Amino acid sequence: MNYLSVKKIAVLWNMSERSVRNYCAQGRIPGAFITGKTWSIPENAEKPERSNKSTALAAERTLLSALTDEKNGRIPGGIYHKIQIELTYNSNHIEGSRLTYDQTRYIFETNTVGVTDRSIRVDDIIETANHFRCIDEVIDSVKLRLSEKWIKNLHMILKNGTGDAKKDWFSVGDYKRLPNEVGGTETTLPENVPAEMKRLISDYNERNNFTLDDLLEFHVRFERIHPFQDGNGRVGRLILFKECLKHGIVPFIIEDGIKQFYYRGLKEWPREKGFLTDTCLAAQDKFKKYLEYFRIPFKE
Repeated sequence: MNYLSVKKIAVLWNMSERSVRNYCAQGRIPGAFITGKTWSIPENAEKPERSNKSTALAAERTLLSALTDEKNGRIPGGIYHKIQIELTYNSNHIEGSRLTYDQTRYIFETNTVGVTDRSIRVDDIIETANHFRCIDEVIDSVKLRLSEKWIKNLHMILKNGTGDAKKDWFSVGDYKRLPNEVGGTETTLPENVPAEMKRLISDYNERNNFTLDDLLEFHVRFERIHPFQDGNGRVGRLILFKECLKHGIVPFIIEDGIKQFYYRGLKEWPREKGFLTDTCLAAQDKFKKYLEYFRIPFKE
């Protein structure tokens, strides 16, 4: 069997190279395979049929399908690329990472740090690379129901190989052993975490017709339990992103610039839900602009 490049197939089929790559990533060309970033296509492959109904194509394209296709096809410059960098940079920066936006982008795009005129913490680099993998795990596991096992695995991916993983008292991929506080507020004691997490997940999974309010309620309870020794904020925001994708809710990214409003919203939720809801809706509005740019339909 002889194989042709994307460029040659594009000429044969009289279409753009981008379209051919998209067909490959979507699995619509039998026998096509990728090596590194290069697709090889059987020379006798037939051009996939295109729908005559543009509305049907638009209906088929969702954020989740776009993320899945671009991740599997290793397609740069799309919404997957954008979310990996934006979500990783902001979520890590909120928790104290010193990496710049450009350094985060450089690690994702080249798997190297690049030249810098100041020292960089090794853990910042490791957790950035790990967070990229966490997002992949979220995309791959969207349809799964939330479970303790899945949440613990997400924490394992995030903290694997860090300095914390070398500490005897730090449980990577498992619940905390020592009491901790967040913003000066006490959290659930270690001995009570398993029962509280079981109750939280059970209450959540019993719901139907999920709304943004349901997701935020889960997030607040999760952060108040603070089940892990560290990494709770990032794991919690990754869960939020997953559940938005699963239930057709426009996701949002809590940017470093609005973290004080976010923290206030978490603290005030029992008394006034509007603070956190408004913050997340504002972040959601910005995310909608990403979707509009990449021409991905969404529900208002």
